[in-house]
This record gives sequence, C-alpha cells and structure tokens, in this order.
Amino acid sequence: MKLRQRLVCLLLGFIVWFSLPTPTSTASTSAAPQVLHVLNRLSYGLSPGDIEGVQSSGIKAYIQSQLSPESIPQRPKLKGQIEQFETLQLSPVELLRDYEPPQGKRREQLSEEELKNAKKKAKQPLKQATDARLLRAIASPRQLQEVMVDFWFNHFNVFAQDKENRFWIGAYEEQAIRPHVLGRFRDLLAATAHHPAMLLYLDNWQNTAPGSRGAKGRFRGLNENYARELMELHTLGVDGGYTQKDVITLARILTGWGLDRDGSRGSESGFYFDSDRHDYTDKIFLGQRINGSGIQEGEQALDILASHPATARHISYKLAQYFVADEPPSGLVDRLAKRFRQSDGDIRAVLETLFQSREFLNPDYYSSKFKTPYQYAISAVRATGVEDFRLTRTSRFLEQMQMPLYGCRTPNGYKMTQGIWLSPDAMLRRLNFATALANGYLSDEKPKNVDQLISTLGNRLSAQTQEVIENSSEKLRAALILGSPEMMRR
Repeated sequence: MKLRQRLVCLLLGFIVWFSLPTPTSTASTSAAPQVLHVLNRLSYGLSPGDIEGVQSSGIKAYIQSQLSPESIPQRPKLKGQIEQFETLQLSPVELLRDYEPPQGKRREQLSEEELKNAKKKAKQPLKQATDARLLRAIASPRQLQEVMVDFWFNHFNVFAQDKENRFWIGAYEEQAIRPHVLGRFRDLLAATAHHPAMLLYLDNWQNTAPGSRGAKGRFRGLNENYARELMELHTLGVDGGYTQKDVITLARILTGWGLDRDGSRGSESGFYFDSDRHDYTDKIFLGQRINGSGIQEGEQALDILASHPATARHISYKLAQYFVADEPPSGLVDRLAKRFRQSDGDIRAVLETLFQSREFLNPDYYSSKFKTPYQYAISAVRATGVEDFRLTRTSRFLEQMQMPLYGCRTPNGYKMTQGIWLSPDAMLRRLNFATALANGYLSDEKPKNVDQLISTLGNRLSAQTQEVIENSSEKLRAALILGSPEMMRR
C-alpha cells in the first residue's frame, strides 16, 4: 500500500505540467520529431519497432501505406482472434434471433438455469464487439484504419445500451462504419442511415406520416430526432444554414424508414421501408425540389446533404481538429473542404491533403493534442509491447476513466478536445491505469525493462520526467513513464 501511495503522489506531481507548454526531450538519441509526430497522429501511439519501421521506409511511404490499409498484411494472430468473434459475422436479424432472450410465454417456460444462460448469452454481442475493437486498436498494423473507425463511429454515434442496440452495436460498426472509413462519405452516410442501430437510436423507426394508412399505435406521427441530428451532427453542422422547416421536411422525407427485426419482411439487414407510413407529397428540401416517390426521396436527400458545401466544411473541421489542433487553422479547413467537394467526398483524398499540409507538419503542433481516455489507454498498452492482455479489465478501466466503449449516450459522441478530459480526477484515474498496467494487472506479463520502454517511445521524455524517474525506485519507473505528461499527449 505504501508503494502505491508513493507512486500516486509522484504521478500527481506531473499534473501541474499540463498547464505549461509541452516539455521537449533533451535526449541526444531521440527519434526524429517528425517521425514521432506522424506516428502519434496516424496511430494509437508507438509500439516496439514502429520508429525503426518508419525511419526505414520514410514518412511519405508510411502515410501512403496507412491510407491504403488493404496493402498492409494483417497479423495472423490478430486475424485468428477476430475470426473467433462469431457475432461480428451475423446480420442484425440473425443477432436478435440467436442472442435475444426469449420473451413472453417462451420466457415463462424456461427454467431458472435456462434463463440465466440466456441472459449470459445475450451479453456476448456487446462483449465481442468491445474485445474486437480493443484488439484491433492495440495490435493491428493498419493503425490509421482503426483510428478512423473510432473517429467515424464517434461522429455517427450510437449508444450500445439502447434497447436492441446491445445486440446490434458490433454489426453497426462492422457493416456500416468499418467498410467506409477511408471511402466516400456518401456511402458512409447511407450505411449509417439504413442501419437498424441508427434507426432505433434516433427513433426514425417510428417516423410516420400523419394521416397515412400506417399511422396507428406507436406509429402516429412525425419524429424529427434523426432528421435533426442528420443535419446538425452528421452533415451540415449546427451553423449549416438549415431551418426548422428543413428539419420537418427531412423528417417527412424519411417517413417509413423502419425496422424488420425478425426478417419476416424479407431482409436480414433489419431495414424495412414501410410505404404505408410514408409521406408521398412533393417537397422542397434545402431549396431543392424532391418529388414524392417513396424511399428514393431519402436517397435524394442524402445526395443533397453529402454534396452540400456546409457538409464539406463541417467534416473538414472535425478532421483537422482531430489530427492537427483543437482550434484548427481556418486556412487548412478551407483547403480540406475544397478537396472534399472536388473529390466527391473521398475521405482518403481529404486525409492525404491533410497529412501533406504545412499545418499538419508544423512543429508548433507536435504533441499539442491531449489524448482522450481511450487514446491514452490504447497507447499505453501499445507502448509496453505485451501481446496477451486482459480485455475485460482494460474495458473496465475505460469505464472508470469516463469513456466506456460504445457508452456515449448522446448523439454528438465523445468530445475530442483537451478541455473535456483534463482535470485532477481524470488524471488520477489515468494514473491508476498506468499503475495497473506497469504491475501486470492488465496482462499476463509486465512491460519490458524500462530502457526498452523509453526506447519504444523515442527517448522523448523531458528532463523533468527523466529526473523524477531516475530518482525513483526500480519498481516505480515503468508506471512513471506510462503515466508521464509525454504519454498524455499525441
């Protein structure tokens, strides 16, 4: 206990540094700052061998390979681990069919033991989705792909504990998000719009034209929730120039976009267009005429939103904020928005422009981004080089750090800026994580020796951090490194 108390006291001493300019390393053997910067922004942090790999191939080659993840061989061990998660291979209808506990009379017929087993089985889809996300983020060599999975899931956030979404969350990420993270924004937008997880979360499954043949029971009228968030969060942005009338019109356009939970209407995807609940009148949306034609109206609306200049700027701002600075340079955002429009929303092309920009490579922005709890935890595990880690314990620590995977209740997702995450209590929770990781609580092995850990991180510890480490006992040093100010920034 004394050892733990001493460690916490030492680590808490670091907190005051976060309000100061980022300390720079004085070590003569430090890796090239630009190499460290690129690795820290395009990946979840440095793991053993990363620096040497980029120095060998060159920064440009590394960036290009990360922009083309299909060109990077997947690690056989990781591939085998992911293949064991059978729920990730199932459709939304199959997930409910196989994992939702029996209801009504069927439930009453179960013995106590059978009901217990059914409840236990029902937890598997969410657990497997969580485990797969952590494994990929930590171990995949396709790091930018994993970074973008998190970015886009957060952009199109869905809360996992919302009704059937505890079964669908993995399918949502696997089917609607992951295939499109470096593709066309329009395809990503459509995939999320059609997925039952989004339809359920933002209530569009109930969205019904008043007075239509299907307007009865729970389907009695317009529900504007999804239409509003689709414009405010997913596309145009809060200052995107739309009006409340546009929100209502979009809600009318999306009437009838609903759920087929059991596949009885012929689709395993879980999506179903109910023509009886649709508003077939002609509409004017964002100044453009859309003729009443059924489901195709929604596709036209998505076309309009995806190609709108406000969408280009909103998405470009968020990308620049994520990869460059909490307050990104307006000139960079302008150029990214222009590239977005010119490329028809090609995410890979926009990122390529971003990574080649003078702003991204400006040393003033090196280590300027404060990691979210998720980014910090993944980067700390990666730095240790351990291969077998306890996923459930890691997930619980994310909960303690106030950022549970798939646990953001609001549709705007988790914030990615320093002001939200930097506080004494938040730092203490991170330091507890560093202690647990250093002491082998999160894996079957402790981190490699301290010198190797420092080398993995590019010898970038400041003189202040080095002094604290050198004046501490051998048992504390790994935790001090993993909980250092340098580990909190990217």
